[in-house]
Amino acid sequence: MRTGIVGGLVVALVAVLFVAYNSLYTVHQTQQALVLQFGEVRAEVREPGLHFKIPFVQNVIYFDRRLLPLDSPPQEVIAAGQTRLVVDAFARYKITDPLNFFRSLQTISNANNRLATVVNSSVRRVLGEATFTEIVRDNRPELMALITEQMTQETRRFGVEVLDVRIRRADLPEENSQRVFERMRAQRVQQAAEIRALGEEAARRIRARADRDVTVLLAEANRESNQIRGDGDAERNSIFAEAFSRDPGFFAFYRSMQAYEAGLRGDGTRLVLSPDSDFFRYFQDPIGRGTPGSGIDFGQRDRDADDRDAAAAVRVPQTATQ
Repeated sequence: MRTGIVGGLVVALVAVLFVAYNSLYTVHQTQQALVLQFGEVRAEVREPGLHFKIPFVQNVIYFDRRLLPLDSPPQEVIAAGQTRLVVDAFARYKITDPLNFFRSLQTISNANNRLATVVNSSVRRVLGEATFTEIVRDNRPELMALITEQMTQETRRFGVEVLDVRIRRADLPEENSQRVFERMRAQRVQQAAEIRALGEEAARRIRARADRDVTVLLAEANRESNQIRGDGDAERNSIFAEAFSRDPGFFAFYRSMQAYEAGLRGDGTRLVLSPDSDFFRYFQDPIGRGTPGSGIDFGQRDRDADDRDAAAAVRVPQTATQ
């Protein structure tokens, strides 16, 4: 009989523990819960801790109260100006009303599917009124904020709050990207050709100006050099005339030496001249008076030539005076 009593106590204890286990439940601080009784919501629990429920009659459904990710598949959007874009967006939301969430969506999977549709419609609606430049560069943060605002208004009835919507990527379709690339390349080639043509034109102008300056400089240099050379020749002739007028015999001898040097240059030089020619006057007589027996007195002839030159010099001033 004692054994039966002990066994009954053990069974009663197990039954009590089992009932207590099914009567207690815990809510984590990252969770919120709904207590259901035969499919109907009896309580909404948001405070973390240990809570009680009717065993075997009520059950508990938990919902995450943290931020939940929502990844929308890439979609094609037609922006303003009929520009086609492939937009990849994602969102972050949280469950703010577990009761409405359970009545409208029930599960996270259903919520993601429904919210993805809302994201796509909001993205299409907002980006359809923006230009390609605004989406890609200028007003992207403002457009994302507008999409977030519209999604918040549309999803409030589901018991969720959309906190952020981001555009991960907004590009042209592959075929459009190739056409845009070819168009940009053609524009760059055209710009390069224009710049190259402008550079060649500027080079021709600079080259023509440089050639003109070179021609002018060379002409001025030649003029100055000819003038300086003429002045030098005149000065040289004046110095030579003054020097040679002091000793005409030496002048005749010097000129003959120059003629010998120019005429007898080289080993194969041949001259066909008369022996009593004026060219050989200093070969026979160092003083240059002529060859004996020739009957020619070169010294006398030179003196006669000097007299004629002096007479001519005298006549020229008299003529100028008259």
